[in-house]
Amino acid sequence: MSACPNTATATAVHTPLPVLGRDVTVPLVTGGEVTYAALDYAASAPALQRVWDDVAAYAPYYGSVHRGAGYLSQLSTDLFENSRTTVAEFLDCRDDDQVVFTRSTTDSLNLLASVLPSGCQVFVFETEHHASLLPWAGTGGRDARVTYLSAPRTPQEAVTILERALADRDPYGPALVCVTGASNVTGELWPVKELAAAAHAHGARIVLDAAQLAPHHPVSVRELDVDWVAFSGHKLYAPFGSGVLAGRADWLRSADPYLAGGGASRTVARRPDGGVEVEWHTTAARHEAGSPNVIGVYSIAAACKALTEAGFDSLVAREQSLVAAVRAGLAEVPQVRVLSLFGDDAPRVGVISFVVEGWNSSHFAAALSAEYGIGVRDGLFCAHPLVRTLLGSDPQDPGECGAPDAAPGEKSLNAIRVSFGAGTPDEHIERFLNAVRELVTQGARWTYRTEDGRCVPDTTG
Repeated sequence: MSACPNTATATAVHTPLPVLGRDVTVPLVTGGEVTYAALDYAASAPALQRVWDDVAAYAPYYGSVHRGAGYLSQLSTDLFENSRTTVAEFLDCRDDDQVVFTRSTTDSLNLLASVLPSGCQVFVFETEHHASLLPWAGTGGRDARVTYLSAPRTPQEAVTILERALADRDPYGPALVCVTGASNVTGELWPVKELAAAAHAHGARIVLDAAQLAPHHPVSVRELDVDWVAFSGHKLYAPFGSGVLAGRADWLRSADPYLAGGGASRTVARRPDGGVEVEWHTTAARHEAGSPNVIGVYSIAAACKALTEAGFDSLVAREQSLVAAVRAGLAEVPQVRVLSLFGDDAPRVGVISFVVEGWNSSHFAAALSAEYGIGVRDGLFCAHPLVRTLLGSDPQDPGECGAPDAAPGEKSLNAIRVSFGAGTPDEHIERFLNAVRELVTQGARWTYRTEDGRCVPDTTG
């Protein structure tokens, strides 16, 4: 994965970047309190303190965007459009690419699905997160024909599977390939540049789901040669619910607006028959109807600047040391099996999923939280086909809390995911590994029950 030019440099980062919540304490069911260990970055990363400070400095000047002559409105409009430029630089976009602000990665990919040319063929691996697996079929994908590609077991096999599928497609119609940059289940990096080359060799375009890649690794649209990239602010250390779709403008310009309304329209006039005639914008505004989330957009831009100035080389180096520590620590516990699609040697970001023999995954995650103040995630991680492939299981009821989700020798039904990044202290990793060892060797110190399908500490007695 190639670094973008704007990521060069800064003093090496040997300590975590300051994030909100780093000093928050939480109660333990066994008594007392402990500093919360946020190890669920793959779901939502904590906001960088720098991002929060930048937003707080702007907040008193908050005003309407593109809709006012007053000073605060003009300032907010400039801030909004400058944020677009910042994101384009962060992604190393081409000169004629558009940056469209959305609500999330899911929203971005649904937007792209809504502008597909008629009869478009879509190729997507079944290993994708639901945000990039589901938008293409049905009303969101118009009349697209979707081919779901089987799970590869090596990066090269992924390229081979795609090439074979593309070779059989209609060579004269439009086609789109959708692929993740880093798995939200295993953290493994996908061969994006090679997949893009394969797509283009067969006359197809490609969109990169960078939700899990952009917070951990530089992303260059030019270097990877992808047609679009999508990511979310809430995984990039930026709160307030915004996302990005950046890339080629032609499909975006030729389709009807994603949302019809003010901001997307250039002019609206009455027709003699009583209807209205609308001229839509051809810029990114075409798909940004309504009053935009300027706070969310600015927070993304602030995060892009903060990560760039920290220097991705040093951020990646530190994170890889944490990845190595977690993998080494889990490898010392025979009852733990780490999930992997491409094998132990595959490069990955700070996302690791595993199962523990004899444990219900929900029970294990609940104990980590209640007894150690550690937040992880359990389940199928909005990537059900992939997790079930890795577990070799079929959809079933996970069973009662406290009972293993699979008997000894049987296949697990759910998994546990630990994820971390630029704001993770070494102590959180050490506490997590110690907790895993203690739970496996000594068991939970509290009793748990099932409530609304989840394990929770039993405090009724």
